[in-house]
Amino acid sequence: MTALFLVLRIVAALAIGAAVVGQIVTSLLFWQREGLTDIPFRLTNFFSFFTIESNILATVVLVMAIGLTLLKASPRWFSVLRAVATTFMVTTGIVYNLLLRNIELPQGATLDWSNEILHLWGPLYLLLDWLFAPGRHVLAWKHIGTIVSFPIVWAIYTLVRGPLTYDVVTDGPWYPYPFLNPETSANGYLSVAFYVILIAAVIGLVGAGVIRISRLRRGPGAAHAIHDEPAAARAAATA
Repeated sequence: MTALFLVLRIVAALAIGAAVVGQIVTSLLFWQREGLTDIPFRLTNFFSFFTIESNILATVVLVMAIGLTLLKASPRWFSVLRAVATTFMVTTGIVYNLLLRNIELPQGATLDWSNEILHLWGPLYLLLDWLFAPGRHVLAWKHIGTIVSFPIVWAIYTLVRGPLTYDVVTDGPWYPYPFLNPETSANGYLSVAFYVILIAAVIGLVGAGVIRISRLRRGPGAAHAIHDEPAAARAAATA
């Protein structure tokens, strides 16, 4: 099982990393063809997408997992980091496939195979890895706070930065996702607030699900879970 996931993690890290790099290169070529010269602004925008940040984190986590597997180490903090990456990637997959998949994108700006890895296959693999890969620690419910902290900061950053930007292509402020733009949303900030709350709920529920999976004493990956909590906490794991 360990050898299998070592290979799967290498393949997944290469695929997700290649997808991020491939999309950067595609975007740079597209901006060049369009005669856009504000490259620093556009690169900042690129790395402001929650999708890109989640996939970069996933790549880093997978590379770290490969290294720790070779070292035969399974620190508890790394299980927390895996839980964070899994939650972000699964949320990315859910939000994209429910809200964004049918939104038309500029022809030539999106690399199709990269898009599928970043929004579908990457999230599916991270979930598979969390479910079945060895070395998963039993996590406390308090780690939900760790999971949701970055999305909160990201949402604040996005909503504060948006009105301060100007995109010459759209002749208006720049937001990473259309449902976060109060100028194009049906009910302005009311619509934006609805989607922010909805996504926060999804992240919270997914994070709770990820932690719950780690606490199962039966089911996917339970036989390989690391129970290093006090006895009382272990007894409550099935509660």
